[in-house]
Amino acid sequence: MHSTLELSELTDHTGRLFMAGMPGPHLDVGTLSLIRDKGLGGVILFKRNIVDPLQVAALTNDLQDAAMKYQGVPLFLAVDQEGGRVARLQKPFTRFPGNSAIGDASDSDKMAERFGRITAAEMRLLGLNMNMAPVLDVSSGPVDKVLQGRMFGDDPERVGHLGQTVIKALQENGVMAVGKHFPGLGKVRLDPHHHPSAIDVDEQELETVDLPPFRDAIRERVSAIMTSHALYSGLDAQCPATLSHSIITELLREKLGFQGLIITDDLEMGAIKKAPGVAQGTVDAFEAGCDILLICEDQKLVREAMDRLRNRLLQNGHLLPRLHESVDRIMKAKKKFLKRWEPVSLKEVARYFGHKA
Repeated sequence: MHSTLELSELTDHTGRLFMAGMPGPHLDVGTLSLIRDKGLGGVILFKRNIVDPLQVAALTNDLQDAAMKYQGVPLFLAVDQEGGRVARLQKPFTRFPGNSAIGDASDSDKMAERFGRITAAEMRLLGLNMNMAPVLDVSSGPVDKVLQGRMFGDDPERVGHLGQTVIKALQENGVMAVGKHFPGLGKVRLDPHHHPSAIDVDEQELETVDLPPFRDAIRERVSAIMTSHALYSGLDAQCPATLSHSIITELLREKLGFQGLIITDDLEMGAIKKAPGVAQGTVDAFEAGCDILLICEDQKLVREAMDRLRNRLLQNGHLLPRLHESVDRIMKAKKKFLKRWEPVSLKEVARYFGHKA
């Protein structure tokens, strides 16, 4: 890409960095506008968007139809499907017990592989192409309830191995895996959904406990890694990980050599929303080195953040190479996993899930 962009191109390229939530189970005017007018790069689905398999399949068709019509590039369509209590796709989708149960099982390898393989098959059948899993955090003492049941265990080697198993099974079956929450939330005591949370970890503990599963995921060629909103004072005393250049670019990108997509956790979480705020947090996350900027609910905030980032890029031409780098990574991932998009077959969905077409 060129070092300069036309204004319309800048809007489109900036939009590709964003993944947004949507309000309901059908394509709405606001989401359509983000795709058509702002170049939105991805959509993440939650419980409010999911009724049954046929509805989800119809929704993904509508979303991708709009993306292909107005952008010529398909969307990332993501969901949190970890198993256990964090599973947006409920029955009749195959249910799995979650990471802690897998980690405690005698046949954990088999369970992890089966989870990844079947989850990917069902997601692909419905047109979903990205799973915000697996959790690669290593349990270290009591944690906030937000992570209970979601970690494979307290052994970094075992967490890394099971994470690799899930990543391989997901990606070999056509769904992008997202390892989270870098550089590790195993010691979190406050839920970053609501509060700024500091994690007291020194460099040695980080190297021996928290980072090994992420190194294993990188060796397994994980498509993406999601950042943590916690503050790691031993690494950066000022900025939470998502907003920290030293953690995102210097540690993850340069030291660990990760070349895939770096995705923020939801920028509407209290840890970011309270300060510096969603729009400014988006700009800071981009400048720290994040490729995909995730805002899960309020589309007004999505638009504000898009405009804030675009204005920042207009005023600071030296940031354009960063934009090009992220867009290149995004397009490379879409070419690999989305390829030529074709509509989901509602008949196949009905047949698999036992509904009437």
